[in-house]
Amino acid sequence: MILRRLTSPTLLPWLDCLALVAWGLLLLVYWLRGDLNLLIHPAYQALTVFTAIAFLGMAIARGWQLKHDRSPTPALHSALLPRRLSIGLLLLVAIAGFLIPPRVFANDLARDLNLDDLTGYSRSRPQAFRNSQRPEERTVTDWVRTLNVYPEPSAYVGQRVNVTGFAMHPAELPNNYLLIARFTLTCCAADAYPLGLPVRLPAGDRQAYPVDQWLSVQGVMQAEMVAGKKQVVIAARQIEPINPPSNPYDS
Repeated sequence: MILRRLTSPTLLPWLDCLALVAWGLLLLVYWLRGDLNLLIHPAYQALTVFTAIAFLGMAIARGWQLKHDRSPTPALHSALLPRRLSIGLLLLVAIAGFLIPPRVFANDLARDLNLDDLTGYSRSRPQAFRNSQRPEERTVTDWVRTLNVYPEPSAYVGQRVNVTGFAMHPAELPNNYLLIARFTLTCCAADAYPLGLPVRLPAGDRQAYPVDQWLSVQGVMQAEMVAGKKQVVIAARQIEPINPPSNPYDS
């Protein structure tokens, strides 16, 4: 009975409006709550908000058209059912978006990659390299991009480091090392990938810094043999737990 009513020729056109309203409101809610930072690169957030407003405008225009359309209601054609099912799916996804808030990518996604994947430089973007940056102003991603251009670890020995990210405990690292990692976005969360730097702890072992805990790490760069290869390592002088930032991704 419910399916018959939802697929009736009278109600079906209004599902178009409902889907547009749902997605327009969902995107605006994400923007107002700051959740767009978890899903969209900042460069595209203005376009996303414009799209949300456009969806609502289209819904109003379509609703006005349906309300004032006095032509006879066409009979339901079986060929339209796949389209209506698609609209129903869009509505279900939008409802799920309201009920299930987005969350920050962290160790549960990055742990499927090995240490070389996280600290390797092949996935970084050399064109974003900024040589004028002072070492202590570089983010995790900035460091990886810098190393992509100038990969000799010894060139960075003694440079100051001040980075934030979430903790990872790769099996390849000894217990007195952890990985400080950030996800970076090119466009949206679908293309997010993690980058990280090894951190040698000043004392104790990494169990004091739980996986996924956000940390502020200050120290200096050293060149050490880690996981069978020479690479840069942050010799930490101070590590402090912090709250996740409002924008957890590097770009």
